[in-house]
Amino acid sequence: MNMKAWQIKTCTGPSGLSLNEIPQHQPRAGEVLVRIRAVSLNYRDLSATRRERPGNLPLPFTIGSDGAGEVTAIGVGVTKWKVGDRVIPTFFQDWPAGGITREVMGTALGGAMQGVLAEYHVADEDALVSMPDGLSFEEAATLPCAALTAWHALVGHGHLKSGDTVLTLGTGGVSIFALQFAKLHGARVIITSSSDEKLEKARALGADETINYQTNPDWEKQVFALTQKRGADHVIEVGGAGTLQKSLDAVRFGGRVSLIGVLTGFEGLINPWPVIARSVTLQGIYVGSREHFEAMNKAISLHKMKPVIDRVFAFEDAQLAFEHMAAGAHFGKVVIKGLA
Repeated sequence: MNMKAWQIKTCTGPSGLSLNEIPQHQPRAGEVLVRIRAVSLNYRDLSATRRERPGNLPLPFTIGSDGAGEVTAIGVGVTKWKVGDRVIPTFFQDWPAGGITREVMGTALGGAMQGVLAEYHVADEDALVSMPDGLSFEEAATLPCAALTAWHALVGHGHLKSGDTVLTLGTGGVSIFALQFAKLHGARVIITSSSDEKLEKARALGADETINYQTNPDWEKQVFALTQKRGADHVIEVGGAGTLQKSLDAVRFGGRVSLIGVLTGFEGLINPWPVIARSVTLQGIYVGSREHFEAMNKAISLHKMKPVIDRVFAFEDAQLAFEHMAAGAHFGKVVIKGLA
């Protein structure tokens, strides 16, 4: 039996994606078959189509790490799930709890392992979590990477508390989730963007202060002014080498910079002195464990939080979804519906 899947055929960007027929595997002992109802995109997916990030993918390669769907079959011995359950595959298929390891890194969907932009996905029963109450498949599909990364940075490692100031860069998936989680915890949020229109949308979501980094290129100085020269308690750093220095200059003494993304590339020189002089914690964040995921989902259900979706594309229009992300005009998450 075969199924349809979007795969990288050549690393030439979205144009290198191909809709292929591939074998549909059935669940073995301890495994679950999930009908994928929605998939959300991350920058890592776009980067993979261009081979911008380190590592080599075996082509053709099924793209996508973030999906949501329903259980359609279970293998022998499965006790956690039943047919009809609404579930989300975890980004790392084998990271139940604790710290990340080299072995965990080898279980990332859409990277080390084939992805989920397909009709079906087979997973170990421990590599799934329940969808939060009240969310659609499209909303739930936004959670495995972007949402969990923001949660891990602010709550798991950051121990965010009411009254803290969070600086988050840009208005992509991770940054908007960071804004939502920060407000959920009673924190103050400063957010940056090159678009005044996007900054207005961020204010509507609860952002307390906004900075246009195109018209205010020295935005780190404005952060200091907005915090009475104290600096932000937490910085959600998604730019990488091109913005990290400014983030280090914007954080308070004893504050935390969570290094998450590399939107400005992998090359650059960083002065480490602010880290030393201010006793800053510079923490690399790469998504999170199933334990983090389940805790986050409880908070989302309790507070009835709704992920921000920019646009939903049909399964057949996946290339257009990637092109939309590449244009950088999105606010929040770009989602692709599962095949009807």
